Amino acid sequence: MSKRLAVIPELCSGCKLCELACAIEHFNVNNPKKSAIRVVITYPHPVMRLPIVCSQCKVPICADACPVDALKRTDSVVQLDTQACISCMKCVDACPFGAIYAHGDVEHPIKCDMCGGNPKCVDACPKGVIRFIPEQVLGESKRINNVLSYTHMKEIEFMEKGQKKTIHYAEIGKEEM
Repeated sequence: MSKRLAVIPELCSGCKLCELACAIEHFNVNNPKKSAIRVVITYPHPVMRLPIVCSQCKVPICADACPVDALKRTDSVVQLDTQACISCMKCVDACPFGAIYAHGDVEHPIKCDMCGGNPKCVDACPKGVIRFIPEQVLGESKRINNVLSYTHMKEIEFMEKGQKKTIHYAEIGKEEM
């Protein structure tokens, strides 16, 4: 069963411990810029903290962009063969999520390899923002949140044939339950 990294950005505090864990695991350095995960923080409005992780795409655009086939899918992970890599950085430019990084001290691109099936960023995250979950449950939290948002609705407005209409939902009181 394939697993992927999933991110719940609403939980992220921006501590960047995931970046440090990745850099220590792969480069033995306390340098978050040498990490295959980055927490992007925007402010002042809206303040947002979003860990950017490799999606391990089924059809990896980064691998298609590589002129020497240094990126290959192995056991559901897109792996970078650093020996074959010519450091052209075309994969960095091609990634639609911006999840492959370049660093001046590193000869090849920095790309997530899922730490061999035990991602250190997941273990390091104190808030559970980054999760290593089976592929078939991706998006489950969004589906549940959508259902829950509908259960709290009292009315909904919509347009039908140019007229504004409202549907009022009956509220179930405690005595009715």
